[in-house]
Amino acid sequence: MSTEAVMAAFDGQQEIELTVTGRRSGRQISRPVWFVQEEQSMFLVPVTGSDSHWYKNVRQTPMVQVAANGTSVSAPATPITEPDQVDHVVAMFRDKYGADQVASYYPKHDVAVQVPLG
Repeated sequence: MSTEAVMAAFDGQQEIELTVTGRRSGRQISRPVWFVQEEQSMFLVPVTGSDSHWYKNVRQTPMVQVAANGTSVSAPATPITEPDQVDHVVAMFRDKYGADQVASYYPKHDVAVQVPLG
């Protein structure tokens, strides 16, 4: 499937299913998460920032799966820790979900994650 087709499948979705590998258990762990897309990547913000368990799991085992609308992609996730880049991703979240929702659900945004879709 082309990158454009993958991005189109995720476009318009409010959340995706993120699957990570547990850093202690080694098991696959899935959870719904909010996301934004830019260029050929998906960006995620952990609800509790660098304290989020799924973020810690990604740091240990970067390969993740994202799925929605009958489409799934497995790709290596890249943590984003540079404050200006994190702020850019959070701004995209505010544009998509609303500043009040992001403020209420994301009390700490010191990191983000990039998942390439192509």
